[in-house]
Amino acid sequence: MSKASDSTVLENLIEEDSVEIPSVGDAVTGTVIHVASNQALVDLGPLGTGVVLGKEMKSGLSGGAKLHVGEEVIGTLVSFENEDGDIEISIREASYEKAWEDLFDKLEGKSVIETKVQDANKGGLMVELNGIMGFLPVSQLANEHYPRVEDGDKNKILDMLRSLIGETISIRILDIDRENEKLIVSEKAAQSERDRELIGRLRPGEMIEGEVSGVVDFGAFVKFDAPIDPNGKKAGQKLEGLVHISELAWQLIDNPREIVKTGDHVKAKIIGIEDTRISLSMKALQKDPWTAVLERYQVGQIVSGKVDKINHFGAFVYLDDDIHGLAHVSEFQDVYPRQKMEDIFRTGETYDWKILSIEQQAHRMGLLPVKDAGKKKKTAEGKGEEKKSE
Repeated sequence: MSKASDSTVLENLIEEDSVEIPSVGDAVTGTVIHVASNQALVDLGPLGTGVVLGKEMKSGLSGGAKLHVGEEVIGTLVSFENEDGDIEISIREASYEKAWEDLFDKLEGKSVIETKVQDANKGGLMVELNGIMGFLPVSQLANEHYPRVEDGDKNKILDMLRSLIGETISIRILDIDRENEKLIVSEKAAQSERDRELIGRLRPGEMIEGEVSGVVDFGAFVKFDAPIDPNGKKAGQKLEGLVHISELAWQLIDNPREIVKTGDHVKAKIIGIEDTRISLSMKALQKDPWTAVLERYQVGQIVSGKVDKINHFGAFVYLDDDIHGLAHVSEFQDVYPRQKMEDIFRTGETYDWKILSIEQQAHRMGLLPVKDAGKKKKTAEGKGEEKKSE
């Protein structure tokens, strides 16, 4: 483009009206009036009609998609008169800045935004907002999309995440790092906004019925129908709560999968609500076996009990299916000084114990191993085996 051409356009504008004339590189605003495959025409008001060519048509606020007639856009003035005699503008650069400004507004306003999942990796999902890629960590997925893989297999988790590609999800922006062009979003936060009103209708102490939606090492997730609204209308949505491993049953549990499995229909009691986290208890709906413990056991009594597990502070022992006690390592040392508990007792075997204490309300019982009870038992069993072999 020649300087003479630029000069002619400027002179014409000045003669027509007193218009503030932009310089090349300035931002200009206009309305899209025509869109073709490789160019778009934009009404720039007093400046006339501008043309946007090729890749310069990309608009961040249009998600990088094709421009639409009637859409207001901000462009950067590239030339007053290109080789075809048109005023040429670029939407891409100016739109990119506007796209970030819009994202900051959405962050501040805690807006819930719908977007499609573009890609997935082992850490989470990739989404696009205003033509800018954002990352949704696995930890920020909503309950319904969280990959609960019981064996923790990373490849299975990745397969589940990839199954979400193309799905439309609701998200909220958590953090923006404009300098490094990083955008972190959360589906869980968006769900929280939606669920908060529904959860507000729940009250601790209420009973729910639902389906186990996932079992993990620390407990089980249960999905249940959201409560009806004040007008008696069903919400038509599901809420999800967690039954912690300690609330699944009265007995000691090492593996929740021994108690429930995904798909089981269960009843539970709401025992806590914190923000959008719902805590449930299945054992609260079962009879507490410790209410009758003093009718069956007394301090000083010698009882038989099976070792359930041994750890650094003692042995957990079951006297029956429900009642357990702890033989603390310090008590063990009084009976077997300078010896290791693992050398005397074996998990799954039965030994004699003396009841030292019973704390009914706290569900605790202190036990003391009976000296050489296990050894005598093993010796007797050994003799029996010898006789049998003879």
